[in-house]
Amino acid sequence: MKRGITVLVSLSAVLTVAYFTTTKWAIRHETLTFNDPARDNRPVAVDIAVRRDKEMQANAGMIKLPVAILNHGNTVKFTEYSFLANVFAARGYMAISIQHDLPTDPPMVTKVGELYVGRLPQIQRGIANIRFAVEEMKKVEPNADYDHLTVVGHSMGGDISMYFAKMHPDQIKKVVTLDNLRVPFITDGRFKILSFRSKDPVFKTDPGVMPSKEVREKSGIEVVQTGFQHNDMRDTGPDVAKASIQGMLDKFLEDESPLRPVEIKASPDLTDPGPVAPYVPVAPTPQMGKRVGSASSAAQQ
Repeated sequence: MKRGITVLVSLSAVLTVAYFTTTKWAIRHETLTFNDPARDNRPVAVDIAVRRDKEMQANAGMIKLPVAILNHGNTVKFTEYSFLANVFAARGYMAISIQHDLPTDPPMVTKVGELYVGRLPQIQRGIANIRFAVEEMKKVEPNADYDHLTVVGHSMGGDISMYFAKMHPDQIKKVVTLDNLRVPFITDGRFKILSFRSKDPVFKTDPGVMPSKEVREKSGIEVVQTGFQHNDMRDTGPDVAKASIQGMLDKFLEDESPLRPVEIKASPDLTDPGPVAPYVPVAPTPQMGKRVGSASSAAQQ
């Protein structure tokens, strides 16, 4: 019986990979860099993934693109989650992956006993990056729904996503995290949450982050225990891990339950830690919206 289940899961993973490999050729990736004058012209790079046909419909004013914001883990580049961005793009979303860290940023100093082990400044910086990037993307692609965001993140990016959802709940449609470890889950049930959890001897979830099963059921929180390691949840991870996550994420976006690995055919209350630094949109400068090049979806894999 176990052998049969293993074969079925493996087959589903292969078919999922085939589906997204086929679909990604219809997805356009482009990298843009914006400069935030409110923060000494801090560069904020974004990678945009969008289906070409949906982009054409949005440009023609026929539809509004749903928007997913992807947030990377600590020390990981914003381009290392294309396997997630392509799922959202295939579903008709505009996926926006944001670079939160810069080489010039001071090193993160963690301290046990401090809120989020001392990571609050980095989380707040991520919030500012999201808000700034969204304002700039409104100028680049005005025909998108920036009022109902799906926020997604791995590790530190998951903590940024959860914190953003707490601070701006009226702007959130869904939350997807991959092994967020520090910021507690939101349990008020205002939006659905999907979280993939690792089985890792090193990366452990802090006490108080994960609500009880009873609370999760009442709050619309789906937790998937993957059995994969923490660092498997990005582009450099094994194909079977990425395919399994892709399949369950795709199912979540269909609003189907229960969540489980699926066969996709190849054919067509967090304690408020204090206010986030205020952000006021400003008029564009000549440096803002500078295009730094583009890359095909194949180059992002």
